[in-house]
Amino acid sequence: QMQLVESGGRLVQAGGSLRLSCVASGRAISTYSMGWFYQAPGKAREFVAAISSIGGSTYYADSVKGRFTISRDNTKNTLYLQMNSLKSEDTAVYYCAAGVEVTREALEAANQYRYWGRGTQVTVSS
Repeated sequence: QMQLVESGGRLVQAGGSLRLSCVASGRAISTYSMGWFYQAPGKAREFVAAISSIGGSTYYADSVKGRFTISRDNTKNTLYLQMNSLKSEDTAVYYCAAGVEVTREALEAANQYRYWGRGTQVTVSS
């Protein structure tokens, strides 16, 4: 089993930056593909970004491309999401997830991930 705990979410003004962290325990993240998803109230969970276990390829939703950066520190067993130029529409609960798939198509699908954290709230005020 793998446990994932997100942190770093808070209230921030539009145009500001945040860095989310996701600390894993129980398994090494180096052997998993990792992803970030967000869920706004009343909406489905949506893909934000992913990093593959093979070669470290990264993938982003069009809405965050150029603003968000996903990275991992295998020595700390931690996944990050650097969020810049935040917009009000980025307001949501952000979840990290771990899975074994490696293709872009699979990594964009929430149901392809095996382990999930409980999320951290990001609120962007305009």
